[in-house]
Amino acid sequence: MERLNKPIIMTAQMGKADFAWADALRRRYFPPERNQISAHVTLFHHLPPQALDEIRAAVVVLTAELPKPAATLSGLIHLGRGVAYQLHAPDLLELRMDLADRFAGLLTAQDQQKPRLHVTVQNKVVPAEAKRLLDELNSTFEPRPFTIHGIGLHYYLDGPWQDIGVWPFRGR
Repeated sequence: MERLNKPIIMTAQMGKADFAWADALRRRYFPPERNQISAHVTLFHHLPPQALDEIRAAVVVLTAELPKPAATLSGLIHLGRGVAYQLHAPDLLELRMDLADRFAGLLTAQDQQKPRLHVTVQNKVVPAEAKRLLDELNSTFEPRPFTIHGIGLHYYLDGPWQDIGVWPFRGR
């Protein structure tokens, strides 16, 4: 794969059924002209491309050692101009914080903060539209298990993303 001088995004890769469900919601509710990527769970928003080998090596080791983290969709989040499903995944969050420690000095201010793991299904709409969707989705929401099967790396191409690779969790 060609190396690009573009920021690297790290995501938690969803199981097939959960991805299909989340991506269908995103296609339904996200403004089409702004929906350039599929549904995702961002772990890091902007890692430096010159650190790709270090980042990839850390991901390879961790995914080989660790089992799939348990996760639950635990509620909805009002984003002001959008809506997301909150993801409760303590082991995934711990893994992410361990990686943040490993990547100290490489992180942007946004990535230095503790993240609020989520799956965005709507964004970039007027607040009233977001509130309507929040109310609609809340009316039928029940917490449920959510599958995380691996870690993905992607180049950010000023909107769309280009996949670098996906590493499944293989530990027991």
